[in-house]
Amino acid sequence: MTTSWKTLVATAVALGVVAIGVVLFIRPPAAWLSQPHNMATTTPPSTHLGTDAKNTTYTIDGSPVTLVDGVSVVAAAPGSAATITTRYFGNEVVHDLNGDGRPDTAGILTQSTGGSGTFYYAVAALNTPSGYVGSQGVLLGDRIAPQATTIDEGTTTMGTNRQNVVVFNYAERKPGESFATPPSIGKSLWLKLDPATMQFGEVMQQ
Repeated sequence: MTTSWKTLVATAVALGVVAIGVVLFIRPPAAWLSQPHNMATTTPPSTHLGTDAKNTTYTIDGSPVTLVDGVSVVAAAPGSAATITTRYFGNEVVHDLNGDGRPDTAGILTQSTGGSGTFYYAVAALNTPSGYVGSQGVLLGDRIAPQATTIDEGTTTMGTNRQNVVVFNYAERKPGESFATPPSIGKSLWLKLDPATMQFGEVMQQ
C-alpha cells in the first residue's frame, strides 16, 4: 500500500470515529440511559400534609415534628434513651388565617426534652384542599400558664393592618422568680402568619 493510500485510510478511520462519537453524544444507547449516574439533581422537600391540627407536621427550632393524635416522641439523639416529647396543648382558635375561605387553626404545643423544663410554642395549621400544613413554632416560654388564644382584627393607631392577627395570651413569672412560683404576670404576643413561608411575624400592639 502506497503512502497516499495509507493516508486516505487513516483519514477515513478518523472521520468514522468522530461520526460515531457525535451520534452517541446526540442519542446515547438505551442501555446507557437505563443505568444510574451521579448527576446533581434538585429534589423538592416533601411536605407532610395532615388531617387536622393534631395530626400534621410543625417545625420546632428548625426540626420537623410530626404529631400523631396530638403526640410525638422521638429519641433525643441516635441510640439515646432520652426522648423529646411534643404534645398538642390546645388553647386553639379557629379562623381563616390566609383568606381562602377555609377554617384554619392556631394553638399551642408543648415540648419536653428530658429535663425539668416544658417549653410552649405558638403554632398554626392551615387547612388546604390537600390537607393541613403546619407552621414554624414561636417560643412563648418555659413553664408558662397559657390563657385564651384570640383573633384581633382592624388597624392599630399607627395604621398597621391587623387582619388575621392571632393573640396568644399567657402568664409568666417576674424576672428572677423561681419556677416553683406560679406565673402571675400577664403577657400577650400578637402574631400574624405568612402563608408563603409558614412563619409568624410579631405585630405591634395597639
